[in-house]
Amino acid sequence: MARLLKKVDLNLKVTPHSLRHTHTSLLAEAGVGLEEIMDRLGHQDDEVTRRVYLHVTTGMKKEASNKFSELMRSIA
Repeated sequence: MARLLKKVDLNLKVTPHSLRHTHTSLLAEAGVGLEEIMDRLGHQDDEVTRRVYLHVTTGMKKEASNKFSELMRSIA
């Protein structure tokens, strides 16, 4: 992996495991349910999936902000 990353001039700290974290967070951002994500990762315990693999992405933060803005507009 390091050889390929160096060849394409990318961050050498990227590992297959870090790609697993990214994949999981992007699945969540795309709206894939926790059960489906757990199945894809081979997890039986949702705590591991939540605590270790799910990370809040920029897209998730924007979506939360948009939803809150919509809520506030509907109250006014």
